[in-house]
Amino acid sequence: MTIPEGFRRLPIGGDFVELVGPLYLRHEGELLLLGMRIEKRHTNPMGICHGGMLATFCDMLLPISIHRKSSVGMRFVPTISLQLDYLAPSRLGNWLQGEAQILRVTKTMVFAQGLVSADDVPSVRVSGVFKIGPPIEHRPEIAG
Repeated sequence: MTIPEGFRRLPIGGDFVELVGPLYLRHEGELLLLGMRIEKRHTNPMGICHGGMLATFCDMLLPISIHRKSSVGMRFVPTISLQLDYLAPSRLGNWLQGEAQILRVTKTMVFAQGLVSADDVPSVRVSGVFKIGPPIEHRPEIAG
């Protein structure tokens, strides 16, 4: 399946995200988009992307955006809370794409929100709170 122009594979997330991915990133200036193509293995018996897969996607979208769009930089940001509103089904073969905003950064926490679309139809609204943890080792494929 084709990947939209400007996206490159993002080799991060450990064994779990490697198993359920791949994820793709498009980062040009202020624009940061995370994407993935919905494959059969991501769907429920109705051919719709499983809610758990969408939650995983959102739980990657917000921290990746925090790393690249805030003063937090490359620090471990474990999830404190994650809220999702499923707006419309994301179907087999759809291109899933999300963009996030950093709402507030304190000394110890980050608040963020995002919108995920499936073939340009809003599919998931997400918000989350993340703890600012220790620095993570520099990995050029994440920071670049």
